[in-house]
Amino acid sequence: MAKTILITGAGSGFGKAAAIGMARNGHNIIATVQVSPQVTPLREEAEALGLSDRIRVERLDLTDHYDISQAQGWDFDVLWNNAGQGEAGPVWEIPVELVRRNYEVNVFLPLELTQGVVQRWIREGTAKGKKVVFTSSMGGLFTPANWGTYVSTKHALEAIAEALQQELAAYGIKVQTINPGAYYTGYNETMADNPFRWLDDAKNFTKRAELRKGFDDFFATPEGKMDPTEMIDRMIEIVPADTGKFRNVVPKVIEEMLKEHQRLAWDVRIEGDDEKVEVELKPDNQPVLTV
Repeated sequence: MAKTILITGAGSGFGKAAAIGMARNGHNIIATVQVSPQVTPLREEAEALGLSDRIRVERLDLTDHYDISQAQGWDFDVLWNNAGQGEAGPVWEIPVELVRRNYEVNVFLPLELTQGVVQRWIREGTAKGKKVVFTSSMGGLFTPANWGTYVSTKHALEAIAEALQQELAAYGIKVQTINPGAYYTGYNETMADNPFRWLDDAKNFTKRAELRKGFDDFFATPEGKMDPTEMIDRMIEIVPADTGKFRNVVPKVIEEMLKEHQRLAWDVRIEGDDEKVEVELKPDNQPVLTV
């Protein structure tokens, strides 16, 4: 059955591609973008694709209270909280104001939007069959060094989504998360540039060249630059579906790595200078953890 789906962060990346894909599958999409200059180009693209009757493009800047208030009044079946922003770099040196801002964009503002939407559904008696989806991350389930700020916001989203799933079940509202691996959409690469606007070799213990090399080495691996087509195809299936898993990690090899990481986390110890847990992928893409 065709759904009406509101997507935040639909101006690029996963959100834009999945909006087009779901519209092609017959769903009605409210594709929201952060800034006004993104509106007309996406409307023109939808028209060129013959999807202007399926894709409605609106501005929804989550930092604008009036935008949120307006969106909370729109009529739709699925709210997909996809918009996000990332801050990388060592958590022991990153300016705390940047941490606060990352939580504002990734946690507090999506929660504000979601609260208004689900409360209206319940108040109006239209909640049954509605759905809320959060774009989380593989980083919502483990924490690699130098990505701690961003992935901690996704840890928070995981907790919020899990609580909402339990709290809203009685009203018939479904909740899911989508947890992508490091797909090549430009998002992670842009995030990796963010520390270099504040990291100062004259002030910080972490040196710019050292951090840059760590990021570049990761993005040079197959696991750091995966083709996003697989993830987009899964999003097109997951978001409108009436049934499915609560947590959706893609690809499967990352799901298995995360499960093993969480299993071993119970045995991590703090004594010993050399003791640590590292995650790597063998050439056959099977996860290996060493303690």
